[in-house]
Amino acid sequence: QVQLVESGGGLVQTGGSLRLSCAASVRTFSIYGMGWFRQAPGKERRFVTAISRSGDSTYYADSVKGRFTISRDNANNTMYLQMNSLKPEDTAIYYCAAALGGGYYTVPRIYDYWGQGTQVTVSS
Repeated sequence: QVQLVESGGGLVQTGGSLRLSCAASVRTFSIYGMGWFRQAPGKERRFVTAISRSGDSTYYADSVKGRFTISRDNANNTMYLQMNSLKPEDTAIYYCAAALGGGYYTVPRIYDYWGQGTQVTVSS
């Protein structure tokens, strides 16, 4: 069983930055492909970005490309999401997820484990 815990969310003004972290309670963190998703009120959960097990490959949703950066530290079982130039439409609960497949995936159902989420609110 893998437990994922997100942190780093909060309230920020438009144009500001936040750094989210996802800590995994598993020794074999490096075998998992990891991803970030977000869910705004009344909307379905949507893909934000993902990273392969080694960290060599990443993929971004068009809406965040150039503003968000995903990274991982396999030695410390942690994944990060650096969010810059935040916009009000980035407001959502952000979830991290782990996939046994090891690649980078955009579809939620492929992921095997999920965190509880962290709220990000961007004020205009």
